[in-house]
Amino acid sequence: MTAKNVLGTPLVPCSYDPLTGYYRDGCCNTDAQDSGSHVICARVTQAFLEFSLTRGNDLFMPRPEHRFPGLKAGDRWCLCALRWKEAFEAGVAPPVVLECTHARALDYVTLEQLRAHEYLRQPSQP
Repeated sequence: MTAKNVLGTPLVPCSYDPLTGYYRDGCCNTDAQDSGSHVICARVTQAFLEFSLTRGNDLFMPRPEHRFPGLKAGDRWCLCALRWKEAFEAGVAPPVVLECTHARALDYVTLEQLRAHEYLRQPSQP
């Protein structure tokens, strides 16, 4: 069965560079073992990365043992749904790529919340 995104269409890959996803397959796929629900594809911002750091999650620091390269503003990454929601409530939620965000995100946030932070690509941007 093909995974669906929040729009009800097939899930599109989020990022291959850096390689993201719970399975490091480029997609925000999930299953019962993904306790963090890494289902929201976001284009991270400096404000979000700093917010995450204050919450004890250093997304700047590479962690090769987890195949994690460390992030910089502008990278696309599959975020934990509850961390995105927390950032949303704090006013620092990063933009979301809806077609790359797994439908399970709707277990945590509304489509309206996601749409309010939709990343709208310019023709020259990934």
